[in-house]
Amino acid sequence: MTKVNTTLFASPSSWIEGESIRQLERVAGLSAMIRVAGFPDLHPGKGGPVGAAMLSEGVFYPYLVGSDVGCGMGLFDTDLDAAKAKPEKWAKKLKGLEEPWDGDITAWLKDFRAEPDGFASSLGTIGMGNHFAELLKVKEVFDEHYFRFCGLKKHVLFLLVHSGSRGLGERLLRSHVDVHRDGGLMAGSEEAERYLQAHGNCVKWAQANRNLIACRLIWQIDSCAGVGHSGDWCHNSITPVESDGKSCFLHRKGAAPSDEVCVIIPGSRGACSYLVKPIGDQEANLWSVAHGAGRKWGRNECEGRLREKYSADSMRKTKLGSYVICEDKELLYEEAPQAYKDIDAVIADMVGFGLVKVVATFTPILTYKVRGKECKSSFR
Repeated sequence: MTKVNTTLFASPSSWIEGESIRQLERVAGLSAMIRVAGFPDLHPGKGGPVGAAMLSEGVFYPYLVGSDVGCGMGLFDTDLDAAKAKPEKWAKKLKGLEEPWDGDITAWLKDFRAEPDGFASSLGTIGMGNHFAELLKVKEVFDEHYFRFCGLKKHVLFLLVHSGSRGLGERLLRSHVDVHRDGGLMAGSEEAERYLQAHGNCVKWAQANRNLIACRLIWQIDSCAGVGHSGDWCHNSITPVESDGKSCFLHRKGAAPSDEVCVIIPGSRGACSYLVKPIGDQEANLWSVAHGAGRKWGRNECEGRLREKYSADSMRKTKLGSYVICEDKELLYEEAPQAYKDIDAVIADMVGFGLVKVVATFTPILTYKVRGKECKSSFR
């Protein structure tokens, strides 16, 4: 795919749906857009592509980031010995991450300089869709020195949390599109400043949410267990940046920031996750990389494709032997590993383009999605 201001960082062997390419081209055609980058996890989204980074000048577009502002991945290390993990026992024990936390929410948010803004009861909850909390153990380390440089240890359990700002980001997007639809906001305008302030709170709120989810889950396993913060990567955001001496806005929609020491890129719940080191200047790829495997099938077709071959119960244990807590059968099929692209191929593409170097891989032992069926109107 060739276009003056558009680059697709995916090999010809990567399966990229045509509609996602069309969405990428439409974004590239926006008057204020300077450059657009798509990654091998690219797939169609609501109004704009998922798995893309987009750079504009003078104007930014909230609809490109979508409703889950601040959504991202948090990686947490624990002091639990991976060799003593009891995932089957824990799978029967873990519950309640859909329910409000009974702790001091104001104090928790204050540590992250975030405000409740009307959604305090959602703090510490995972949400639906592709959100999850997943216990991991180290599978293989390819760069021992860099792994230690990142402050990581091989023998402990890790927890990967994927969640966002829940209803807070949804409300922010709705307040914009109700007035501007898919239009942008002019830099420096009162509306733009108001949006960016609320956006900033969503990003901080989402990080606080991921941290609380991690603590709630680990404390259920062992009330005395330690939980350490190994990294947090927001993949839905708008960031003011300077590029070629111009004041610009970097939009990320399903794109992990690569201007970090390392980045965690998850597979589906039945595949490994990768810890990678960004290499090169990262400017061509807009300081971003793939945020995961990327969807291969639409949600509404998953159950029809899989139901006759796989029972819901059989899908609660993966081919890797890991356990899945998901009592919503429809969601279980929607989030089946088969519905996602091959994470190994996604990583291989980014290595091939010289964007990253693989530091280590992690394998899941237990994934928590929902215990009990959340209302389908819940923010995803």
